[in-house]
Amino acid sequence: MKIKKEDKKKKKMIIRLLLWGLFLGIALVLLIVGINLYMVLKEKSRVLSVDEVSDIQADCILVLGAGIREDGSPTWMLEDRIKIGDWLYQQGCASKIIMSGDHGREEHDEVNTMKNYAVAEGVPSEDIFMDHAGFETYDSLYRAKEIFGAKKIIIVTQEYHLYRALYIADMLGLEAYGVPSDLRFYSKKMAYWKFREYLARVKSFGKCIYKPEPKYLGEPIDLSVSGDVTNDK
Repeated sequence: MKIKKEDKKKKKMIIRLLLWGLFLGIALVLLIVGINLYMVLKEKSRVLSVDEVSDIQADCILVLGAGIREDGSPTWMLEDRIKIGDWLYQQGCASKIIMSGDHGREEHDEVNTMKNYAVAEGVPSEDIFMDHAGFETYDSLYRAKEIFGAKKIIIVTQEYHLYRALYIADMLGLEAYGVPSDLRFYSKKMAYWKFREYLARVKSFGKCIYKPEPKYLGEPIDLSVSGDVTNDK
């Protein structure tokens, strides 16, 4: 009888643990879905087409990095972000562009790739600033405000990424508008990237509550001077 009672207790304990696990799993899923829906719905009205943004006179156009190939050329995703950023500049939406990306290693230099591409497209070098420490979206937005002194910006990136960027900008006190740069089909991995973005939105939601400083800040850079002050080559 004693053995049977102990078995019953163990079974009850296992059932309780399974139920708690199920409850926590459902709660986690609801939290992720809720934060994603909130972020998208909150920022949806700030996602504009290239035509709708033409009348916005921003301090700068912020082009977010998206990786480079082994030969140093931009990925398709990054190339399209640069193209849209260049087009907005040519339309007079802002007189300056900030190319913000990862330049944490000498062999991985997104920002010079971005600037060189834009210069080849006809954008004057002095109107392009490079943010060498845009290691993640939060850093890029934080530094756009605190280092470059921007208050009103146009963010350029693919639409799935744009909602998070706009939310971070909003939480940091920036007046921000976003223009999607989806000019083509990028990869079969797009579903995986969108799934990662769901989780990244949750991380950014928490980060925007505490608003920590990025690892790297530095001296302020006035957007009224030549962007060549950010050149390192």
